[in-house]
Order: sequence, then C-alpha cells, then structure tokens
Amino acid sequence: MSDPTVLSSDGDLVAVSKPTGWVVHAAMADERYDLRAWLAAQPTLPKGLEPLHRLDRETSGVVLYAASAITRATVGRYFMDGTVHKSYLALVQGHAHKKGVIRVPLAPDDGGAPQEAITRYRLEEALGGFSLLRVTPETGRKHQIRRHLHGLGLSVVGDDRYVARKKLRIPAYPGRMFLHAARIELPDGRVFEAPLPPELERCVVALRARPERPKVEGDPF
Repeated sequence: MSDPTVLSSDGDLVAVSKPTGWVVHAAMADERYDLRAWLAAQPTLPKGLEPLHRLDRETSGVVLYAASAITRATVGRYFMDGTVHKSYLALVQGHAHKKGVIRVPLAPDDGGAPQEAITRYRLEEALGGFSLLRVTPETGRKHQIRRHLHGLGLSVVGDDRYVARKKLRIPAYPGRMFLHAARIELPDGRVFEAPLPPELERCVVALRARPERPKVEGDPF
C-alpha cells in the first residue's frame, strides 16, 4: 500500500494525494488506512484537519482538508454551490466518443427518489479496446462517475462493483480500479493536481506499446 503525499499546505488548507485503499475519514477507530489520522500525525501540518469532500476508498487523487472552521465553511460552500471544478482520469473498457455529457438521474442507496446527476467526459486517448477519459462531474452523487460510465457500456477498468459484461485482458493490469482524481480548481483560482500513480501510468504505457493486430472475428481486441 502506497503512502499519501502532501501536495501543498496553504495556511490551514492542505491538499493531499490519496492512494487507493485509503479512506478520507475512517468510520472505525481501528481503520489502518485512515488519511485524516495520517495527516494528524505529520508534525509540520496544522492540527485539526478535516476533509472538505470525499473520494471512494478505491479512487486515488486529490483530497482537500482544512483546519479552521472559517476555511471549512468557505471552501465547503464552493463545493455546495458547484463552483469547484474537478476532473478525473478513468480508463474504461470500450470505445468512447470524443466527448459527451451524461444526464441520468441517480437514486441514493437508501432507495429515495433519483437525483439530478450530470457527468461530462472527453476522450484523452484511444487505446485499442480501451479509452482513457478525462471526466468532469458537475454533481456529486455517490459513485456517480462509475455508474454513469457503466450505463454507457464503458465500465472503469478494475471496478468490481459496476463490472463490464465481458472483461478484456489488459497488459500491466494495475490491480486496482483505474479512477484518479487528477485536478481540483477552486473558484478563487487555486489549483491542486495529483500525478497519475505509477501503477496506472504503467498500465497506460503498456497499452500504448501493445502491437496492433489484424481484427479476427470473436477477438475482443
């Protein structure tokens, strides 16, 4: 399991790159991979850091924390107002269009009424039977990116919940879900970016290096 990386510490606002397998804020006190507890143990960081938003355990990338109630209220309002620009990198199985907008309401886990959900995506690179996408959610429903892409038949590589109907072989399989929170931009102009983790970068490089083959009927590639 990789260790987190502090990307920046600006006053009491801290940006950290969360590895896959870590939780933003553990519900159980004995959670070993609790990012909030890890930050509290860093001697050079402000005390009392609390997360301003969430990422799934399996997702890596930028997470923002703040120590003071004033900063939490200010930046928290940005998230509530939808003025924070977030972008993710996702490797999906299938051939994606160059760009698209998904407007499909999503129901919460408690069985309530479906809520508005909007996800934009842009094709970064076509990689044989896979597509590397830049994904921008405009709303923040649970598992929104994964559910929306799965609904298009573009399941995220390594997603064990919203799985593809037929999985393809993939070189340098990263052993995790290929979803990474790459960038957060606040409306005040501050930008935070987390580089693609090595295991995801190796997967992309391997797909680029894969030789092209004549198409054979029934061949998933």
